[in-house]
Amino acid sequence: MADTVIAQEACGIVLVAHGGQSVGTAPVAPTQLAVLRMIPLAAAIRRAASADGIDVRRPLFRVRGWNGKQASPVGDLAQALDEIHARSAALPVVLIGHSMGARAALRVAGHPAVIAVAGLAPWLPPGEPADQLAGRRVLLAHGTADRITSPGDTWAYAERAREICDLTTIEVSRGDHPMLRRAPLWHAIAAEFTRVAFGLPGGAGAAAAAAIAASARGARLITLP
Repeated sequence: MADTVIAQEACGIVLVAHGGQSVGTAPVAPTQLAVLRMIPLAAAIRRAASADGIDVRRPLFRVRGWNGKQASPVGDLAQALDEIHARSAALPVVLIGHSMGARAALRVAGHPAVIAVAGLAPWLPPGEPADQLAGRRVLLAHGTADRITSPGDTWAYAERAREICDLTTIEVSRGDHPMLRRAPLWHAIAAEFTRVAFGLPGGAGAAAAAAIAASARGARLITLP
């Protein structure tokens, strides 16, 4: 699924997980729109954190769909984490997922390598488990104009997760599902969350940094207008 060779100077890794569809066994192609959308997102995280020794990767899932109980991308992410952990057990990993990739990232958050996970416009249907988030730093961000995945489902999931993890919830006003509208803000949210998760000082994303700081002070839901 992913290149798990670790740069010698790396002090942390970010895995950026792309979206997909509910059902589909066709192989993932690098030219899929869901995959291509992660390129600028990963680039923004890299610009914000690579100078501090953070290695940013964009793994590809094997197939395009979640596929019911198979939860296909979950196994892919777990394998990537196992390989990283086997090479360097002390290396912390932050997961940043979009849509289906967010669902998969949240599912594997209990892996011992993972210190934090972000779900951007996540697909979180009712009944999605949350216990694996215990002790992790978690970000859930959803746009008010998303017509593909449900902001309401995300906030319901957040209420179940809030008592067991360090949770930040951000509502992106007018934000759409592919995160094309207000893209710089989405990128800043992911980049600032990454820096905070690794214990680094805030970067250039002022609005995103302020939202994460407000959450640390106890705000339950921050809306970025």
